[in-house]
Amino acid sequence: MTDTLQKFMFEHAGVRGEMVELTHTWQQTLARKTYPAAVQTILGELMAASALLSANLKFDGTMIMQIHGDGPVKLLVVECDAELKMRATAKLSEHADIADDASLTDLIHSHGKGRFVITLDPNNKLPGQQAYQGIVPLDGDSIATVIENYMQRSEQLDTKLWLAADDKVARGMLLQKLPKTGGAEAQVEDETEAWNHAVMLGDTLKRPELLSTGIDILMHRLFWEETIRVFDPLHPQFQCNCTREKVGDMLRMLGEDEIQSAIADLGTLDINCDFCGKHYGFDKVDCAQLFVASTLTEGTLPAPEIKH
Repeated sequence: MTDTLQKFMFEHAGVRGEMVELTHTWQQTLARKTYPAAVQTILGELMAASALLSANLKFDGTMIMQIHGDGPVKLLVVECDAELKMRATAKLSEHADIADDASLTDLIHSHGKGRFVITLDPNNKLPGQQAYQGIVPLDGDSIATVIENYMQRSEQLDTKLWLAADDKVARGMLLQKLPKTGGAEAQVEDETEAWNHAVMLGDTLKRPELLSTGIDILMHRLFWEETIRVFDPLHPQFQCNCTREKVGDMLRMLGEDEIQSAIADLGTLDINCDFCGKHYGFDKVDCAQLFVASTLTEGTLPAPEIKH
């Protein structure tokens, strides 16, 4: 089962587009955790949107989308790298009671304090280089609208998204107006007219059709009268990059005193990856080694057993 992201471009119209279908990647994500139906919807939509935006970046690194909520959903996170390797998770309030038809506002913006964050984290940072991060208030009543508003505000790019997800598949379509290249006023008017026409066609796509129809058929239905240039497809996939070394790094950041106190109380520290569920155990000797090792690799000794 191969997931697909298809790029295309309207000839002579200054509009590019993408469609994505996540089945295997989405099922791999859902296999790790059980989410209420409404949470599945917004997490799947965010995952589809992340693939669509990442595919347009000329960037060797990882794009991280986060929505920090003030309702029963406290955090949504999707990570997608330059090769469209993805992982996603959601954190809910303890004992949260979430209706199947709960809206985005109900879930993460019930007190008006939700935030949307995009981070671009380069793989090979230069000395002193930091990841780029954009943080904005949550502006919109759907994942698509939140991202559209972010792109307009932060990137000055006209962007339209159509997203849908259920317990089987996450699909999405992106249309984006290409930056103006200069020229006469008539050319600008033609570009605007072409953009409006493309969006009008996109708006005929409804959620039930997006959930039930493969992207090849959708593209033909929507744009059969248009001259479209289609590129080679890309293939997103699930991948978690957690390691024992990274977990050890996290523990070291908490500080030796706090770790020693936790070990005294618990005997061992049992940590499960939020994305893939892999278990990492650190006993008293492991934790002591973290703070005496000359390198982090020395301080994260191989565990005798890794549980899933």
